[in-house]
Amino acid sequence: MKINEDNFIEQLKFRNEKALEYVIDNYGRIVKSVVKKHLFSLEYYQEECINDVFLAVWANIDSFRPERSSFLNWIAGISRYKAIDYKRKYLNREQMENLDDVTAGEEDREQMRLIEKELSEEMEEIPSLGFSTTIFRGLFYYETAAVSINAGFFCF
Repeated sequence: MKINEDNFIEQLKFRNEKALEYVIDNYGRIVKSVVKKHLFSLEYYQEECINDVFLAVWANIDSFRPERSSFLNWIAGISRYKAIDYKRKYLNREQMENLDDVTAGEEDREQMRLIEKELSEEMEEIPSLGFSTTIFRGLFYYETAAVSINAGFFCF
């Protein structure tokens, strides 16, 4: 069966891997640009975050509601929330490392302040987006269970 714009969502629900390839090919640029916008200063985390976005799409396609928003908006929202989660993880790791190494450099502290500011601004915008945040809260908890899955599976 040929996967196209009319049937890829249905095929994702049937767990057709070719449908996921279609999503990566056709929506990968959007995902990549959203993630890079939010994680521009954390290049190390960008590829992992992008992979997690596609894993979340695969795992949560049943919660997509076309009557509420387009697939493009849905995947962009997932990308944004995943990037925010990665910022949180980075800040938590940095704070834990800084507890071990009290003599953190001024450059590290400045980068942490910048990221904390970006994160707080993005968190303030979330309610105004009009998305239901239920799925994104669930993705945060789901992601901890998905750590054992090979991160390289969704590379492009």
